Amino acid sequence: MTGRIFVPGDAAAVAVGADEVAAALLREAPDLSLVRTGSRGLFWLEPLIEVQTPAGRIGYGPVTAADVPGLLAAGLRDGGAHPLRLGRPEELPFLRRQTRLTFARCGIVDPRCLDDYRAHGGYAGLARAVSLGPAATLEEVVQSGLRGRGGAGFPTGIKWRTVAAAPGAPKFIVCNADEGDSGTFSDRMIMEGDPFVLIEGMTIAGFAVGATRGYIYVRSEYPHAIAALNDAIAIARATGWLGTNIADSGFAFDIEVRVGAGAYVCGEETALLDSIEGRRGQVRAKPPLPAHVGLFGQPTVINNVISLATVPVILAEGAARYRDLGMGRSRGTMPIQLAGNVRHGGLFEAAFGVTLGELVDDIGGGTASGRKVRAVQVGGPLGAYFPRALFATPFDYEAFAAADGLIGHGGVVVFDDTVDMAEQARFAMEFCAIESCGKCTPCRLGSTRGVEVMARIMRGEHVAANRALLVDLCETMKFGSLCALGGFTPYPVISALTHFPEDFAGPPLHAAAA
Repeated sequence: MTGRIFVPGDAAAVAVGADEVAAALLREAPDLSLVRTGSRGLFWLEPLIEVQTPAGRIGYGPVTAADVPGLLAAGLRDGGAHPLRLGRPEELPFLRRQTRLTFARCGIVDPRCLDDYRAHGGYAGLARAVSLGPAATLEEVVQSGLRGRGGAGFPTGIKWRTVAAAPGAPKFIVCNADEGDSGTFSDRMIMEGDPFVLIEGMTIAGFAVGATRGYIYVRSEYPHAIAALNDAIAIARATGWLGTNIADSGFAFDIEVRVGAGAYVCGEETALLDSIEGRRGQVRAKPPLPAHVGLFGQPTVINNVISLATVPVILAEGAARYRDLGMGRSRGTMPIQLAGNVRHGGLFEAAFGVTLGELVDDIGGGTASGRKVRAVQVGGPLGAYFPRALFATPFDYEAFAAADGLIGHGGVVVFDDTVDMAEQARFAMEFCAIESCGKCTPCRLGSTRGVEVMARIMRGEHVAANRALLVDLCETMKFGSLCALGGFTPYPVISALTHFPEDFAGPPLHAAAA
């Protein structure tokens, strides 16, 4: 239907005035057909509003409430000319270069309209899964090469296969939506902009492994996502896509949202399970693995939002379609989130293999400040800092590991040449000290001692000896911590010390060792 106006209700757009723009549109033109969508992820253009025309959607942005009268006068309803007119969003270079599979509907559909979701291919994946049967569905996910998008990169299908084969009932599907890494927002975008795809992905997972109940663990800082998920779950339940006989298949599955209190450590899968069970989130020793003894002591699949939200397109289009994208053991696409001091911040979904330099310089457009890029942190607050010398590194799990880095959740945070890398290293230790669950000594005490050692280095006290002590402390945390919080904290510290030694008043680590 032409003439419809689309205004994002995504938290990123709302933060820069999307609600005010929507209110202004309805105030100036009460007869408008206005749809609140998710964001397309071009954050420097938000609020980005669109109008449906015979030639497709036409975008305008960034729009303020004050721009609305002028836009309407210029013929907004028909895609009229205006200084803010961007043309078809799909033709913008930032979107045109992407391979949108997981995020194909984000910014396009009404996230609270099941008919809209189905009109854009929704539930085709579940329909094919039902026709294949549980075993073949599971094998399709294995053959796709999909790996966990939460950070560890473990093959999703292998995890499912383990749970399917584990004795015991009931079994559970747990979605880890505790997105807490700095510079990351892909989970939030899916939950706010296309929640039905997550519901469908969890339902397919339940069907494949024999689980009848799912939980989505969302951090309390995501109120928009929580509301969107609860609304979508209620709609799916009322229309037969959740419940006792899904789509007349005889399969029963239901989902519940659980809200966390914002503890970073609850992003670790076993601490998350403790929190769902109503206990303080603390890391469990492994084995046993959650696939054998998970939620309430039962076999449990724990996957990240993006992993589960990618399953429907794999089932709908076939494993080969997904597997043919990417490089090496990193198959398919990754939603890369560009943030920090970057000109074109936002979500860029692309096949694995794009280089860090392409992402920062070409796609991201360099720094927003106009100064030189000095460092890029990939993988959240526990990710390594990469200098420009490593910008040829392809976005690939193994390539980043070979460069002593982590892809993590796909966040890329850019820093210009004013950054103090010693301060960034100190922050990593401080972050770990604050967020540690306290269960293991290397993380609990090591991070606190790390803050103290960094303070002495920054004051110029016995720099060489304290640098050596810092390296030793990082080794202890890396290999002695119970989970990735303490185990990964050394990555930003050692990478800063290795690549930016001048900020630590000393030569590079290898020179000091020589």
